[in-house]
Amino acid sequence: MFFSKKNYLIDKSEALSGRDDPIVKELFHEINGHYLMDIPKDFKMIILGMGCFWGAEKIFWQLDGVYHTSVGYAGGYTKNPTYEEVCSGLTGHTEVVRVVYDPKKIHLKSILIAFWEGHDPTQGMRQGNDIGTQYRSAIFVSNAEQLIDVKNLKNEFQGLLASAGYDEITTEIKTNIDFYFAETYHQQYLYKNPNGYCGLGGCGVKFK
Repeated sequence: MFFSKKNYLIDKSEALSGRDDPIVKELFHEINGHYLMDIPKDFKMIILGMGCFWGAEKIFWQLDGVYHTSVGYAGGYTKNPTYEEVCSGLTGHTEVVRVVYDPKKIHLKSILIAFWEGHDPTQGMRQGNDIGTQYRSAIFVSNAEQLIDVKNLKNEFQGLLASAGYDEITTEIKTNIDFYFAETYHQQYLYKNPNGYCGLGGCGVKFK
């Protein structure tokens, strides 16, 4: 059952039930020491899926104004899933990065530009050689204001992609989605393993 690559999103009735208790109960950022379970007052959060979350997280922890990043699973049905369960395709989740940022220091647009330019959002249930629903492109926002920025920038990037010969964007965009932290060894993986795998490279299309 586990690790079978699935190219279609399952129905809720097919999903694993998961568990009530979180896989991890306490996490601290390996680079800056910030407590990952906490979002400071007046800070904001957005959840982004762009393929394997190891390389995706590194993109965002390097941005000035980002308070902390963490990797996890979102967009599916299974409560508190394990990595193996997500990879089975039987949870409906995709691998994501939760970006917590200070809006006084960085605008959401800068984060979204890094998102769009950092992967190919036209590939459906894959990202490069990583195939499966857990690698699909996704943006999960927490309020209407974020949604407006997301849609505006998506439309702008779609025009740039079309001019470069790419297909339609397949990025899933939803609001108020549950986020589940991934296991400790996945957090800030490329900081702990500098030569680790990263399958992200973008498609060469940049905002003007």
